[in-house]
Amino acid sequence: MFDMTAAHKTLPFGTRVMVTNLNNGRSVVVRINDRGPFVGDRIIDLSYAAARLLDMVGIGVIPIRLEVLNGPRSVPSVPRYSVQVGSFIDKKNALALETRLKMSYRSVYIAEFRTPNQVYYRVRLRAADRAAADKLAQRLYEDGFRVLILEDDELSP
Repeated sequence: MFDMTAAHKTLPFGTRVMVTNLNNGRSVVVRINDRGPFVGDRIIDLSYAAARLLDMVGIGVIPIRLEVLNGPRSVPSVPRYSVQVGSFIDKKNALALETRLKMSYRSVYIAEFRTPNQVYYRVRLRAADRAAADKLAQRLYEDGFRVLILEDDELSP
């Protein structure tokens, strides 16, 4: 429920997909970890965490674009963590947020993420481990930011 996951009828477990809310342009990357949906003509069921970031909680069903990013991956033995604070299509917006965050936080960086249709500029902060990521996410949340903790292969090199 609180992980960036989704259910799909046919994609292999572990496949990463980008889901874009066509009503507001927000996008998330989720990992397929379940089968479904089995209701009507829906093509994907998102976890609560993913739905919240797309601003679709309460609405339920929205028009989306679904892009398959890659197939299943093995999980590294030592997880790495990062906290994402924003994702932008306009690089200027990402740079502005990066500058703002650097006044109060360390390890701020912009990760470029390319799909066949778009480039996204994701503003993130590195964390040493899960406990540090949780603490950092809480601090950012208290400062008014919407955050997402990322693990392993969702990090940029």
